[in-house]
Parts: sequence; C-alpha cells; structure tokens
Amino acid sequence: MLTAKGLFQEIIDNDEAFRLFCSIAASGEAQGGWENGRIAALVPPGMRELAPKITRHGADEDKHGRIFHALLRKRGLDPVPVPPETDYTMLLERNGIGLPHDKLRREEPLSERDIIVYLSHSRVTEQRAADQMDMLVTYFGNHPELGKAIHMICDDEENHLAYCHEELLRLAYAGHGRLIHRTLRESALSEIKIYRDVSLAVMGHMGRILKWPAVKSAALVAGIHGMYAYERVGGWHKMVNLAMPERRDALGGPPVPAPAF
Repeated sequence: MLTAKGLFQEIIDNDEAFRLFCSIAASGEAQGGWENGRIAALVPPGMRELAPKITRHGADEDKHGRIFHALLRKRGLDPVPVPPETDYTMLLERNGIGLPHDKLRREEPLSERDIIVYLSHSRVTEQRAADQMDMLVTYFGNHPELGKAIHMICDDEENHLAYCHEELLRLAYAGHGRLIHRTLRESALSEIKIYRDVSLAVMGHMGRILKWPAVKSAALVAGIHGMYAYERVGGWHKMVNLAMPERRDALGGPPVPAPAF
C-alpha cells in the first residue's frame, strides 16, 4: 500500500532522490527569501510598520534554504540544478501568484494594493507549506538526520501563516475585505493547479531515480489527480479562510537563528 510516509522514506534513503528533494526545497526557499527582502525594501510609506515583519519572513526563508543545503553537506552531497517543471515558486510567479519580479527589481515603492495582494498570496502558499511540514514532522519528527531541521522549519511556517492571517484580518477591518477575498480565491484556485503539476513532475523524476514500476507510478499519478479533484471541489476553501491566530504578532521579533545548520 502506498503511503506518504513510505514514499518519503524511499526518497530519504536514496542519495540521488534526497539530493533532488533538498535542491528543489532549497531553491524555493532562497527565491522566497529574495522576494520578501525586496518587498520589505519597497513597502510604501504608509505601511512601513510591516517592513520588519516582511524582513523577518524573508530571513526565515533564507535560513530554510541554508538548512536544506546543510542536510546535503552532511551526506557529502552537492545540490543539483532544479528541473524547471518542478520549480514551484518560479511557476507561481509565472502564473501571477506573487508580485512580478520585474516590479520587485525596480526601486519604486510598492502600492498598498501590492502589499495586500502579496499577503493574500502568502496566505495561500504558506498554508501549503505549513501542511507539508506538519506532515513531515508527524512522520519524521524523531528522525536522527531530519528531525531537528523539520521541527525548526515547521515552527517558522506556522509563524508565517499566523502572520498572514493577522495582517489580512487587520486590513479587512480597514476596508479591504473585498480585494482580499477575491485575491485569496483566485490565488487558491491557481495554486492547486500548479501544485498538482509540480507534484506530477517531482514524482516523475523520483520514479526514474528510484526505478519505480509502472503500476506504482500510475497509482501515484492517480492519487495526485485525485487530490487535485478534491481540492478543486472544495478543499481549496482551507486556503482562503481567515481567523485570528493563537500566535499573535508571530513575526514581531528578530529571526530565530539555526546555529546547528
């Protein structure tokens, strides 16, 4: 029987598969760090109180990238180029989730609307990240090689998600509710398609590395399509609901260092 735990165990146990997994993860985190750093630098004057939190978010993403690289180094592995079809963050940006990179490369301040759109997009993608890390902690939280790293990243992702909830609710109360609702819905429906396509691409590469039989690969493809169908019918609502989090001001302090990595 195919299980998420079993699949990840196969990836962890094989150096080439683990190398690809960590390379994809590190690349995405590094891009997220750059994006948040640029957004923090371009926050409009009327919203400067958000800049330290966005900076903290970017610093956390950079830290996660370093953690994945450190996991590779501990095995004596070098990162590999990320196949474009598996690059989740790049594909998100190409499909309009996240602020355009050409805008972030300029030195012009962003608008209030840009920041609201950024937070809405982050609400959706951080839900995905938090759910994935929660799953990894459940299955591998006590793993001697990965446990400490995934606990640290999971805690950060929960902070990022809480921050998005709190700031979007504050902006909704300030009169931006309609824009937030529309952007969340559009982002979630786009994200689930991209996540499906990236999942298919990643599992295709893993199947070739791990030499999965055709029947196993076919079952995984069917499972990924089934998950997309569930999310398309209604599962996406989890990504757009807003509720005041238990963790208040989750990004209000300095980044938490990762000295072990």
